[in-house]
Amino acid sequence: MGKRDELIAKYADDLKNKCGMTPDMALLTKVTIGCGPSIYDADSATVAASQATELETVKKNFLMKKLGLKDGPQLMDAINSVIETYGKSERNKYRAVVYYMLVKHFGKEAVYK
Repeated sequence: MGKRDELIAKYADDLKNKCGMTPDMALLTKVTIGCGPSIYDADSATVAASQATELETVKKNFLMKKLGLKDGPQLMDAINSVIETYGKSERNKYRAVVYYMLVKHFGKEAVYK
């Protein structure tokens, strides 16, 4: 099993055990691949949920650019909702898991088909 497969298994475990979701493995794999090499870097593999600039980056680069959503308060509401689901006390919020939950939240699975 390669490094990416190990990470995907870890993300699926987080979705099941920390977020109470049954992951769509095909979609999770595509979202993970879409994150590119950032998943292998300890700093960029996670979302610093307590930093407003980091959440703004998720909004602009992922929700607006990648998913093609229009800017508005609903975007930050969704990000905060996902962070809440993941658990504010959870130290490592993996980027791929956060992105996966945002894709599901907005019903944008077609972006990854």
